[in-house]
Amino acid sequence: MHFSAHVRTRPPRGGRLLALIPAAALVAALASCTSQSEALTTPCGVVVDGSGSAGATKNGFDAEAKLKGELLPFLQEQKCGTVDFAPITYTSQISSCKVDRVDLDPPHDETTDQDSQRRQARARAAAEALKELKCAKEERPGSDVWGALDRIASVMPSDGPKAKLLVVSDFEQSDPEFSIGDADLTTQAGRDKAIASLVEGRGLPAIGGMSVYPVGFGMKYGDRASEYEGFEKFWMEVLEERAKADVHNEYQ
Repeated sequence: MHFSAHVRTRPPRGGRLLALIPAAALVAALASCTSQSEALTTPCGVVVDGSGSAGATKNGFDAEAKLKGELLPFLQEQKCGTVDFAPITYTSQISSCKVDRVDLDPPHDETTDQDSQRRQARARAAAEALKELKCAKEERPGSDVWGALDRIASVMPSDGPKAKLLVVSDFEQSDPEFSIGDADLTTQAGRDKAIASLVEGRGLPAIGGMSVYPVGFGMKYGDRASEYEGFEKFWMEVLEERAKADVHNEYQ
């Protein structure tokens, strides 16, 4: 059997059906076929220093600028699923400054634009961090870094991935019972004495296994290398050797 060359072929049935489907339904159908991003499960914490040295002054480390510059990259690069906050004040453990946890990977369905949703959540977290910093600055001047580390550790989930902590501070410990400026950190014996006095009175911060990312660490020492060396050894012994945390420098 031979067909005429002039016979008109029908348009594909699929094409006719697609033409009848509303545009919104098509978008939803296509979205449902796309794979969703892997869930964000890492618990994160942000510690913000509201002491006098946190100001944007010649001798300050400008906590607000560092928070604005480093927080969003930290939350995204470390794949934070939630973020909690703690202030550094004269008495960090009992400070009234408190903002709520932010869920950085909110519930969603197959049609959700996850990238947009997560960006909005991180922006909300940045606003909360600045709120915490503002409150810390309004409290009595002081810098209980030790207590703030223990406070943020206490709200980190005990199961699942280990927490990651961004600590925006120069780490100048100065509270009602201890001032690092009065301690001799130039010798091992002096550092041991200072650490022992802190541990005896308050124990170690419960940050074992967590990753700590300092921002602004030791900035007051500038190019005074000999003073900075003892200061750094003091904190590395506290954080890594004794408290068993891992210290990283990506966000300095």
